[in-house]
Amino acid sequence: MDMAVDAPAANGHSGGATAAGKGRAQQLAESLKLEHQFLRAPLEHLKKTLRLNHRAVEKEISAVLYNVTELSSSSGEDNRPKSREEVVQQLTCLVSRLHGLKRKLEEGARIENLQVQRCKARLEHLDSLTPDGQAEWNSIRLKRILVDYMLRMSYYETAEKLANVSGLQSTIELQLRLQEFIEMVRVDNTMQAISYARKHLSLWAASHMKELQRVMATLAFKSSTECATYKVLFEPKQWDSLVELFKQEFFRLYGMTLEPLLNIYLQAGLTALKTPLCYEESCTKEDPLSQESFRSLATSLPFSKQQNSKLVCYISKELMDTENPPLVLPNGYVYSTKALEAMAKKNDGKIICPRTGYSCNFGELVKAFIS
Repeated sequence: MDMAVDAPAANGHSGGATAAGKGRAQQLAESLKLEHQFLRAPLEHLKKTLRLNHRAVEKEISAVLYNVTELSSSSGEDNRPKSREEVVQQLTCLVSRLHGLKRKLEEGARIENLQVQRCKARLEHLDSLTPDGQAEWNSIRLKRILVDYMLRMSYYETAEKLANVSGLQSTIELQLRLQEFIEMVRVDNTMQAISYARKHLSLWAASHMKELQRVMATLAFKSSTECATYKVLFEPKQWDSLVELFKQEFFRLYGMTLEPLLNIYLQAGLTALKTPLCYEESCTKEDPLSQESFRSLATSLPFSKQQNSKLVCYISKELMDTENPPLVLPNGYVYSTKALEAMAKKNDGKIICPRTGYSCNFGELVKAFIS
């Protein structure tokens, strides 16, 4: 009777957990259904751009082919042979047409690529919705909805400021503007710097006031200041920071990883090898983490979770287990039985510790037991 009562209770608990999981998954799916226009708008824009570019290119190609046909004919409209000047003029027109076609193709490709990246960014945003990160995703979604509403209501400046504050827009333009202002101050071109700030920097005042106040203070401190807060703004390494920021923006725009793929693959392998022993002096040279370059790659990685410890012989690099038990030398160092037996055969029963040079007889070794 007890078993009959307990079994349904256990099954009911399992069924409740399953139902809760399905309910949450269904909730996430419903959230994504409301994002139809979020993805459709850039997709429709991309399709329209593709159609327009296709028509424009077809028109230009037809014109170029017509010019080539005209050029290939040996006579003009009045059936008289073409003069050299006419041929040169037609060639010039053809080259001009080709240059124009090239510019249109490049511009069309640039616009299409930009719109493809927008679609990709939105798809990645939608794909990032998971049960663990739903709170953060919902926060970004709320900000997008507010920006969308403000744009529809013609509150363009407010929408732009909210997008800046929320991190929905890149700040690389601001950093470039600030650096350009600093360069004007560096050469004591004060009036031009002030005019530049009024025209370009004032637009960012609502969302980046602290940064603007710090940079504007350089008008008083100048490039020769010893004040560390403002001296750093005139250092050449500021350009290095801009280069790094530009790279990150480039990688983000083209959907590339910030870290090189080689580093990512190496880190994936190092996560299985990283243990506290790797950072001790006794770490073997065969361990990749004995090298400083690999250690720097593994700095941010967690230690590997080893459920069972493994002993590896320093001499033979073989696993020490019941088939190859460890033996302890009188000096306390441990090596595998097979490696020490092979050493004893070569040295007439003598064992020499490869780490300390300590010498002893094979009979002095003691078997160690792994608990």
